[in-house]
Amino acid sequence: MTGRIRLADAGTIDGNPATTTTPRTRTVIAGVAGGLAFIVSNVLTFGVLGGSRRGQQGLLFDPDTQHPKVITVWKTLEPLPRIIETPALILAGLLMFGIGYAFLYRSIATAWQRGLHRHSLRLAIIVWLATAFAEFMGPFNVLHEPAPLAALSLGFWAFSALAETYVLVLVTRRY
Repeated sequence: MTGRIRLADAGTIDGNPATTTTPRTRTVIAGVAGGLAFIVSNVLTFGVLGGSRRGQQGLLFDPDTQHPKVITVWKTLEPLPRIIETPALILAGLLMFGIGYAFLYRSIATAWQRGLHRHSLRLAIIVWLATAFAEFMGPFNVLHEPAPLAALSLGFWAFSALAETYVLVLVTRRY
């Protein structure tokens, strides 16, 4: 064999490599799809389980376990968080982050060992680190969220990061 790399060794799934030659349109579609997965998983975790929606109490907003400062800032102190008051703005931003992660993935995918799980997990770590930093500096640091609830939030963010990156990688590599 010559010094050329076979396409099968370059990290492909079904013959479609996730490389810098991936069409921009597909990259944008993958980012939007990943962003939608991130949004849905956030609704399921923070919204349904966590109780972040108006008039609801959940795992993250139980007055018996949560610091009152978190509940006050999220539920009563005006203006309320933008995700509550103008959700379309924040949801559009999350889609833009998804597109940004798709372009990041497009630029680094060929440097990683091939495999759906390897790529998705590595990209999820990148996404999760951004959310973990925000969680650490915001609710945990500023609002004094108790450590067990901060850990639960980090788990919710990890779930959302995994959902986003698996969808993003699948769309980038298969369609």
